[in-house]
Amino acid sequence: MPNHLYLVDGSGYIFRAYHRLPPLTNQHGEPVGAVYGYTTMLWKLADELNKADGPTHMAVILDKSSHTFRNDMYDQYKAHRPPPPEDLVPQFPMIRDATRAFSLPCIEEAGWEADDLIASYAKAALAQGWEVTIVSSDKDLMQLIVPGLDMLDTMNNRRMDAEHVQEKFGVTPDKLGEVLALMGDSVDNVPGVTGIGPKRAADLINEYGDVESVLAAAPDMKKSKMRENLIEQAEMARLSRRLVELARDVPLPEPLDDLILKGIPEAPLRAFLEHHGFRSLLAKLSSGAEPAAQTAPAEAPVEQEDPPCDHDAYETVVDAKALEGWVAAATAQGFVAVDTETTGLESSSAELVGVSLALAPNRACYIPIGHGGTDLLSEKPEQLPRDTVLAALRPLFEDPAVLKIGHNLKYDITILERCGITLAPFDDTIVMSFDLDAGLHGHGMDELAKEHLSHSCIAFKDVVGTGKKAIGFQEVDLKAATRYAAEDADVTLRLWRRFKPRLPYEGATRVYEMVDRPLVPVIAAMELAGVKVDSARLARLSEEFSGQIRELETEIHGLAGSAFTIGSPKQLGEVLFDQMGLKGGRKGKSGVYSTDVNEMERLAGEGHEIARKVLDWRQLSKLKSTYTDALQQQINPQTGRVHTSYSLTGAQTGRLSSTDPNLQNIPIRTEVGRQIRDAFVAEPGNVILAADYSQIELRLAAHIADVPALREAFERGDDIHAMTATELFGEVNRDTRARAKTINFAILYGISRWGLAGRLDVTPDEAQAMIDRYFERFPGINRYIAETLTSAKERGYTETLFGRKTHFPRLKSKNQAERQGSERAAINAPIQGTCADIIKRAMVRMGPALAEAGLPNVRMLMQVHDELVFEVPEGDVEQARPVIERVMAHAAEPANPLSVPLGVEIGVGESWGAAH
Repeated sequence: MPNHLYLVDGSGYIFRAYHRLPPLTNQHGEPVGAVYGYTTMLWKLADELNKADGPTHMAVILDKSSHTFRNDMYDQYKAHRPPPPEDLVPQFPMIRDATRAFSLPCIEEAGWEADDLIASYAKAALAQGWEVTIVSSDKDLMQLIVPGLDMLDTMNNRRMDAEHVQEKFGVTPDKLGEVLALMGDSVDNVPGVTGIGPKRAADLINEYGDVESVLAAAPDMKKSKMRENLIEQAEMARLSRRLVELARDVPLPEPLDDLILKGIPEAPLRAFLEHHGFRSLLAKLSSGAEPAAQTAPAEAPVEQEDPPCDHDAYETVVDAKALEGWVAAATAQGFVAVDTETTGLESSSAELVGVSLALAPNRACYIPIGHGGTDLLSEKPEQLPRDTVLAALRPLFEDPAVLKIGHNLKYDITILERCGITLAPFDDTIVMSFDLDAGLHGHGMDELAKEHLSHSCIAFKDVVGTGKKAIGFQEVDLKAATRYAAEDADVTLRLWRRFKPRLPYEGATRVYEMVDRPLVPVIAAMELAGVKVDSARLARLSEEFSGQIRELETEIHGLAGSAFTIGSPKQLGEVLFDQMGLKGGRKGKSGVYSTDVNEMERLAGEGHEIARKVLDWRQLSKLKSTYTDALQQQINPQTGRVHTSYSLTGAQTGRLSSTDPNLQNIPIRTEVGRQIRDAFVAEPGNVILAADYSQIELRLAAHIADVPALREAFERGDDIHAMTATELFGEVNRDTRARAKTINFAILYGISRWGLAGRLDVTPDEAQAMIDRYFERFPGINRYIAETLTSAKERGYTETLFGRKTHFPRLKSKNQAERQGSERAAINAPIQGTCADIIKRAMVRMGPALAEAGLPNVRMLMQVHDELVFEVPEGDVEQARPVIERVMAHAAEPANPLSVPLGVEIGVGESWGAAH
């Protein structure tokens, strides 16, 4: 067997470890999250990797300094790279210590990048007939792939060869440097040629052979912007080719033979682990087992095959001694699954009926406290007094040493808070599921039980009945209630046992711990606070809307020449296309004409007044039924406020959604929408403060896609839409600015030429010309779209700056509409998802910041789109405004410092509408 050299791209390992684990500190107070992750990854690689054809020699290659010979060649090389996070810098020396603790060579050389050292070691090893594996997924290193050399991506557990490069980049590895030179690299600030992305670069190299041949052929190419750019930027292309070329003759700092893999010596590794207090790794060292890759230091439950749910094993707790036993067992164990049963779905008004606990599969109980008929004379079953149960559970639920586990815990947190109990600390399985599998399936308990446990939960309707015969849960007999309620806690525990170990392994720990989990109690508090609504104003609006709806009906019937039911798609279609003879009507499978919003907007665009009137009628009718009528019924009689319900898992990108009422659907810029927002008011002595991120998606696009022109414009405070109008149309007026605004946002959503043509009322060719001009002016956006789609198709998901994954299983669908829809969503998901992460982080930090500023009476009430709405005592406005602005503007930091400022616009008024 030939020698087999494994060259580990240490920098890649370090950053993967840092971004896939939560911030951790050792016993000396030093940050060690990346150190721990790096240690587990390296241990797994060195000790476990396929012994049959595994490594005989191994080395970890690191970057010694940021300045290399490439900076002498081009002073802007990697100039836009942000410095490493503050808490990562002190971990670099410890990571070198970790490498040496394994007795592995840790190689670095001033003036050279790790990639150059890897290339030089690979060349030397191949020359001696060795096999080589590079442990990395870096595209620059893929240039080195030849027979005898492959790459190993440990994160996705796959080996990459020449076929992989061909499939991903459209060229063989020996031509990859040519492609990389033409397309450039925004991360390393390799300029490339403006407007040339990966596919165009591959086509050119396959046709002409190399960069020099492409440049030589450029003058004879068909006239185009690409031809101009190739001619004008020829020297930049040549420079880029030199920048991406790997140096393969760097003198080897350590001889090849010194890289022999001798096994892991226990003494230095034990000393290293003891110094940092990595107890779980020490335990594995003592047992002779290798650690699971990328697990958190806290011991996670071992996933195992659970027995089927045994409903007869569940206990109904009706005496104090039994309750004491459950509380003692949960306290000793250190974790317990919790669920509450109540009289209704509204957490702000429902009453507690019982609590269920689970300690292990089939070891679950139900503690009833509010069962019995609704009238005073009805017989109540044997159960413990409410106060007795709450007094026993309060120490357990508030014990910082016991983890409480629930599903959709914001509901239970609110119910218990109203009982005087603050539930903490906790894990929420609905949030875990969303952070692991967003886009793959729903996250309700019933669906997750089927997906992960192959178990069908007892249906709520089977317990309480349906229709007129339905009863409240408080009227359910205790045996049936126990089977249903204890099952909920049991299933929640089983789901947690599966999800918890997956979080670090699949890179979801950071978004779960830094964004979503801390948000749960914040959302619960917002729902409980609610917002005051002026019912008299709503009643007046309903009357006004009714009058306007009647007027529109009269006008529509007049235009149609007869009366009909406007809300009936069948009747409307027959009137428009049969009776009035409008062109373009299309029938569905049911034989009914389509009258959806796209069809009506098409007709309105063709000048048919009746279609515009129908759209107005629909909007007013919907706003009346959904808001001005419904809001009056949704006012809680006990609080006098409306308590919307937020979902942390309702939108695939991570944005919050709301129901009862749905705040996201109130029109933003119309007069009607403002009138509805005017009904959301402050309590006497208070005002409404609305804080809105300004153009956050464009700002994040400028950062993520690395668009210098946009970044600089935001830093100067320019009007971005006016700037785009100037770039695309040569002038700024009301029309060109409006078009530029549409283009700015539409392109981030991956809009097609036909989609943009429809929005701007131009031909598809004109729309394509605008898209082409946009990409020429802002090539980073084009590169971002291409790279995002390529990555999403390869991995099946996209990621935000905070590591939130959104899965797109239909990206490879054979159905064109499904596939293109997924592509558009995938292009936008990293940007919109990062927006969601940032505003969530602002929400989590807001309460502590306001409290620290001495502003405990400022209450955050609503989150809508990119806006946070507060109720502020009149005397606190001037002090609260800068605190709120600061928290929102810096919410991405320190985890993800942005290269653009986040603008925050703040307004104050007696109502939500007046605050805009």
